[in-house]
Amino acid sequence: MFIAAALLLFSEPSFGQRVDECLDCHLSLDTPQAIKFKFDVHRKKGLSCADCHGGNKRSDDMDVAMSKSAGFLGVPKTNEISERCGKCHNDEEKMRSYGYTGPTGQYDNLLASVHGEGSTTAGENIAQCTTCHGAHGVRKVSDPKSPVSPLNVVGTCARCHDDPGYMRQYNPSLPTDQLSKYRTSVHGLLHAKKDPKVATCVSCHTAHTIKPPDDATSSIYAENIPTTCGRCHSDPEYMASYHIPTDQVEQYRKSVHGIALLEKHDASAPTCNDCHGNHGAFPPGVESISNVCGTCHALNAELFRKSPHKKVFDERNLPECETCHGNHDIQPATIEMISVEKGGLCARCHSSSSNPKGYKAALAMRSLLDSLVSSYANAERLLDVAEQKGMEVEDERFALRDVNQVRLQARTAVHAFNLAKFHETVDKGLKIAEDTKAAGRAAIDEFYFRRWGLAVATLIITFLVIVLFLYIKKIERKPNTT
Repeated sequence: MFIAAALLLFSEPSFGQRVDECLDCHLSLDTPQAIKFKFDVHRKKGLSCADCHGGNKRSDDMDVAMSKSAGFLGVPKTNEISERCGKCHNDEEKMRSYGYTGPTGQYDNLLASVHGEGSTTAGENIAQCTTCHGAHGVRKVSDPKSPVSPLNVVGTCARCHDDPGYMRQYNPSLPTDQLSKYRTSVHGLLHAKKDPKVATCVSCHTAHTIKPPDDATSSIYAENIPTTCGRCHSDPEYMASYHIPTDQVEQYRKSVHGIALLEKHDASAPTCNDCHGNHGAFPPGVESISNVCGTCHALNAELFRKSPHKKVFDERNLPECETCHGNHDIQPATIEMISVEKGGLCARCHSSSSNPKGYKAALAMRSLLDSLVSSYANAERLLDVAEQKGMEVEDERFALRDVNQVRLQARTAVHAFNLAKFHETVDKGLKIAEDTKAAGRAAIDEFYFRRWGLAVATLIITFLVIVLFLYIKKIERKPNTT
């Protein structure tokens, strides 16, 4: 008997919750909900059936326990379910009284999320608290048996998101293969090995504040993704066991892509998931990097694939775009990159003694680009001078803009590493610049021609005026013979 009493003592949680006639009755009837509630986190904190369903938990008389006068509410339905959860979980003071130290306000967050949107057919919000957490067997997130624990939450989300028929009701355009993609990702592969630290659905989408990707407050909005990924990948302590760098986000923020997205707010600029993928996230391999970059830089990738460098890079197992441009810290492409001098990209492989053919081609390409830049600057200077002198050079200035277009084309053409074709591209810009310079000189010459012509005309007119004036005076001095 002593052993039985001890077992009873240690099997029951404290908080004085042994007086729960509702639970005792339903346990005697083997009610599934009651059996689950024995292990519920709420019961462990001293809550009883009556705290959610109402009624008198101290009476074993069903009529008394379930009377309206005792506050019996019955089984909550539709949105009333989450409303009842919110009465406690939205009240920080009450939650702290139970020893809960986590965030509060989950109900408000749910209502503001995509799951809090109303379902026309069901007449309630798309998801309730119990949809994910369960109703009577609610467990802590840290409990491996919880449906929202790191090891189980992926399957919990997939109950809806992996069901095409169900998802078609709410968002027909939303893919329903996220789970299968996740299973192939580096996150999913580690998750399958029971790694509780690896990213799951809630790591990126959050648990209660899920917003669509076009919402600026969403964790997966383009400008917020680096921060979302950085919560794990920028934490050296958290990532220590994975032995990968943790400065990717820092490098990205300083890159041409990061500046375009985060400072210039260009939503089309690539961010983490554009290169690594979303649910099927995986680091691009040597073979796939050019294909990843080529989704945006299509012409550059096509030219490179036809270039002599393609074969050499394949033989040396070098990643194509990354070898010259880097990955997370990609900097703007400049003329200085095409150089065989110290610090130039071409100098990494080419010199006058090693790979001399490429060395000469790089020298020639750089010389052509320098000539194009110099010709453009000289043409612009001449047009500025002509404009300052009051000459109309708007057409010439408009034509000069095409040189900038050629410069952009040359930056792309260099990926073919074909000097003849590169020469052909740059020559178009050089001709435009030379024609513009000639037009600028002609405008300046015309200014001086007009200036000297005006001076000469002024002198002639002045001379004629003086002669006429003297002639008139001479006539006036003649005596009158009449």
